[in-house]
Amino acid sequence: MLRLLDRMADLPVLVLSAKGDVLAWNPLAAALQGDMSAWPRHRRNLIWQRFLGSSRCQVALDAGEDAARASVGTLRAAQARDPRDPDLVRLIDELRRGSTRFDELWKRRRSAAWRAAAKSVNHPALGTITLDCDVLLLPDGDQTVLMYSAEPGSSEAAALDLLRVTGLQRF
Repeated sequence: MLRLLDRMADLPVLVLSAKGDVLAWNPLAAALQGDMSAWPRHRRNLIWQRFLGSSRCQVALDAGEDAARASVGTLRAAQARDPRDPDLVRLIDELRRGSTRFDELWKRRRSAAWRAAAKSVNHPALGTITLDCDVLLLPDGDQTVLMYSAEPGSSEAAALDLLRVTGLQRF
């Protein structure tokens, strides 16, 4: 997967664990969402960032109900596969204690898989960038690949072009 990630230079791409941990990302994903290597390792989780993260993180999130349910559903599916994973148990407990929204969704016992959708990033220099997010599931490795793209010729495509050049530099 890392070899493929290195070849995908023109799109922001993330590789996630079954429980939403950010395992790997390419330079364009870092330029778009911020330097994830600066996040504490135990906070490199998109679901934690969705429900408990600070506004300083540029994580691509849509605030919709479907996305929140899919995030909870992802953890339910991970729990079904490995109910005794101590990191997963700790993550779920922390989310339930720290987020009433997460706890409400968890109590509903419903789940939904992550699906392709539009995601918005509040970039500090470029403002809000809304991109298409496609989801590729890798069942053998229990991983998910998120790929962001934009309509050719759109302002979002121009923003990605600019980020390819500037990377993590701030002006």
